[in-house]
Amino acid sequence: MSSSGPQRYEIRVRRHLGPRWASWFDGMALVPQDDGTTVIDGPIADQPALHGLLRTISDLGVPLVSVTATDEPAHTSRRTP
Repeated sequence: MSSSGPQRYEIRVRRHLGPRWASWFDGMALVPQDDGTTVIDGPIADQPALHGLLRTISDLGVPLVSVTATDEPAHTSRRTP
């Protein structure tokens, strides 16, 4: 992660999360996918913030599928076939 600012992450969980959950994830975009997963997408300030977000997912009992650092825009919908 560079010192130029927050790194953008795409975190995929195995469950659809509606917009009401956005406040639990610091306003990150929640993008439901056709395969029953949700992509939580947006900038994360640093590694401690990432670990905190992953702890929140764990505390909610939502299975984690993947965590990917990306440079893509946060609000791009990527639906799976």
